[in-house]
Amino acid sequence: MRQSIFLFALWLFLTPTAAAQTERTVIRGAQVVDGSGAAAFEADVAIRDGVILEVGRIEARPGDRPLSARGRVLAPGFIDLHSHSRRGLTTSARQARTQVSQGITTLVIGADGGAPFPPNSYRRRLSQPGTAVNVALMVGHGTLRRQVMGDDYKRKARSDEVAAMAAMVRQAMLQGAFGLSSGLEYDPGYYSDTAELIALAREAAAWGGFYMTHMRDEEEGFIAALEEAVEIGRQAGIAVQISHIKLGNRRVWGKTDQVFRVLRQALRQGIDIAADCYPYDAWASSLSILVPSRRFEDRSEISDAFEKIGGPANVIVTSYLKNRTYEFRNMEEIASSRSISAVDLFIEMMRAGGAGIVGRSMSNEDVFSFYRHPRVMVASDGGTDSRHPRMSGSFPRVLGRFVRDQGILSLQEAVRKMTSLPARRLGLNDRGLIRPGFRADLVLFDPRSVIDRSDFRNHDRLSQGVELVLVNGRAVWKEGDVTGELPGRMLMHRPPKADAYWEAADESGRR
Repeated sequence: MRQSIFLFALWLFLTPTAAAQTERTVIRGAQVVDGSGAAAFEADVAIRDGVILEVGRIEARPGDRPLSARGRVLAPGFIDLHSHSRRGLTTSARQARTQVSQGITTLVIGADGGAPFPPNSYRRRLSQPGTAVNVALMVGHGTLRRQVMGDDYKRKARSDEVAAMAAMVRQAMLQGAFGLSSGLEYDPGYYSDTAELIALAREAAAWGGFYMTHMRDEEEGFIAALEEAVEIGRQAGIAVQISHIKLGNRRVWGKTDQVFRVLRQALRQGIDIAADCYPYDAWASSLSILVPSRRFEDRSEISDAFEKIGGPANVIVTSYLKNRTYEFRNMEEIASSRSISAVDLFIEMMRAGGAGIVGRSMSNEDVFSFYRHPRVMVASDGGTDSRHPRMSGSFPRVLGRFVRDQGILSLQEAVRKMTSLPARRLGLNDRGLIRPGFRADLVLFDPRSVIDRSDFRNHDRLSQGVELVLVNGRAVWKEGDVTGELPGRMLMHRPPKADAYWEAADESGRR
């Protein structure tokens, strides 16, 4: 009976009317977890025209549209700082079902050095007819490197090429990009030197951006890779975000204390450094990543790669165009079925163009340790077409398993890591908290039932427990499904210097 009353109230609240964006909506009796890290408190929240009006005990007025939220948590909409959704959002996945069902209201795209360029072109594609979520863009180092150097990227860039890339960073920042991203384990970023990255990061910093990096190494060389990121931050004068922080194979498990020591030293030196992490013991990438040296037919290196990951049974093939029957099977199983070695299978698959894989080579204890660090945020590293359970399960997994079931984090700290912490990294001053004047990006969920349901064979199975998601005050998720609404916005990073730049340009033009 109680559920029926709630659903009827929800239907009334979400039924469009002519005055839908002028009436005041009041969410009543929610347990508000406001994103600041403060404990939950019971309150009403009034919204109108996509903005939060009041938080507290709110008297009813004629014309209010009330929604009872007793027994449920109301939090700011979740901000996914690391998403690979750029293609889906402009084609078949504008409603972002696997994201909004988790409570995500803002996606940051363009991580790992690959981003749409120029931003204005992508903005036009996104705006017609729109998207369910807000979108923030990075400028991708790898994208720029390919455009400037073409196929001749397996070397250090010349000074004129670095200057050309820096000009493109400036262009992207002036078109609203939030910072520079790099993917240094991947081509073409793999071949860049630190000086190149410092030069480009310095340009992003000049316009108020930050530096997001998939480091060169997340395994035995992780300390040197982390120290390079710190050095880029120091010399460029830029905030640093370590993407999907991890200890990526069995040989480095348990060494989170070494990571934290580097972070502490950087913070003492005045470098604003933070990280994000997805809540799984498995990563997703390309088959080539197993052999970082690029010697893809060196049998000893391939054997060593399998040993580090715990054996070929821990390598799950997620996409292989040459033979679709391999997909969602592990390499030990595939090799055994063909009576060949896993090493031979690797060589054969690389000769055929490679494959997408999931590697189960991380320690859950390390993941828990990273999440306990106050500067580590929740992010998915998923996307609208990702073949990893993180695409549809990351945020509810933290709320259900890490918070409720295992007590790794408090609820308020988990929500902080999903909301105000990434909002601060992006420099958003109107999202990430439940405060009067902030945008009405909100998620209502049942803390007793929220949980992820996706796995490595059913990567797109939706989570449960998220009951309502508002983006700019409009419902994009309700009653277990998307609504069809597309209220998301392309968020623009516009530091004061950009305004001064255009004023100077205008003045120069008048002269």
